[in-house]
Amino acid sequence: MQFDDDAALDTSEVEDGRGGALGGIPGGGKTIGGGLVGLVVLVASVLLGVDPGMFGSGSSDSSSSGKSVADLAADCRTGADANRKEECRIVAVVDSVQAFWKQTETAAGKPYQQAPTFLFTGSVNTGCGNATSDVGPFYCSADDKVYLDLGFFNDLSSKFGAKGGPFAEAYVIAHEYGHHFQDLSGTISRGSGKGQNSGSVKLELQADCYAGVWAHHATTTPDPKSGKPLITDLTKDDINRGLDAAAAVGDDRIQQRYQGKVTPDTWTHGSASQRQQWFSTGYRSGRVASCNTFS
Repeated sequence: MQFDDDAALDTSEVEDGRGGALGGIPGGGKTIGGGLVGLVVLVASVLLGVDPGMFGSGSSDSSSSGKSVADLAADCRTGADANRKEECRIVAVVDSVQAFWKQTETAAGKPYQQAPTFLFTGSVNTGCGNATSDVGPFYCSADDKVYLDLGFFNDLSSKFGAKGGPFAEAYVIAHEYGHHFQDLSGTISRGSGKGQNSGSVKLELQADCYAGVWAHHATTTPDPKSGKPLITDLTKDDINRGLDAAAAVGDDRIQQRYQGKVTPDTWTHGSASQRQQWFSTGYRSGRVASCNTFS
C-alpha cells in the first residue's frame, strides 16, 4: 500500500490519548465491541467467554487527550510520512476511508458525518463505558468514535496468526468505519444475539463488506485537499493480507485456537470463510448495495 508522497494529511480526525489522563461525564450507548474480534485478545478471557460489548459504566471525554496530539500533527504532515511511520499511516487510512464515505449518502438518505479515531494505550473511558485494550478495536455509537490501541496490530500477528502488514491494519480501520456507516444508516440496531445466523454476525459481515467497498475505491477516491487520490497503489499482496487478517479473526479460527473446538451457537462475528467472502464481495463490486448481509 503506497501513499502519495506529496499529499497533505489531516490529523484532525485522529485524537491521540496515549499520553494524557481522560475524564468526563457518564455515558451510554451501543458498542460494536471488539469490532473485529468480539472474543477479546486475552486467552483467559476467550476461555471465559467474556462479551467485550458489555463495558462497565464509564465516562465520555475524548477531547481531553494527551500532549501527544501536537506530536502527531507535527510528525504526520504528508503521504511520505505515512509511507514511513505507522502512526501516520493510520492517519492517512482514516483520511482515505472518511473521504470515501463522505461521497456516499447513507441508506437513510443522510449525509455522512465525520467520526474521529481515538488512539489509546491500555484502557480508555468512552461514551459507552470503560474499556481496555483486551476488547480489540471497537466503535462506540454514543460518541461516534473508533477506538484503537495500536498494540492490537502486534496481537493480530502474534496471537491470531495473521501475516499483518499495512493493509491488514487498513482493513481493521475500514471495518470499524463500516460500523459508523451502519450507525448513520440505522442498521446498527439490528446487530444483536449470538449464533451463525444472528444479527450480530450479519452486522459484522456487513462491516467487512463495507471495508471491501472502500478498498475497491481506495486508489481513486480524491483527497479533499489535493483532489488527487491519497492512496496511489494497492497490490494483490495487500488485498491478500487483508483477506488473511479477516480470516484470522473469524470466530471459528479463534475458538479452535483457544478452546480447541468450534461452537457456532456462540458466534458474534462470523467464520473465517464468511469474513473473507464478504470482504471480497465488497471489493469486487465496489457497491454499498452489494453488502446486504441481512437479506
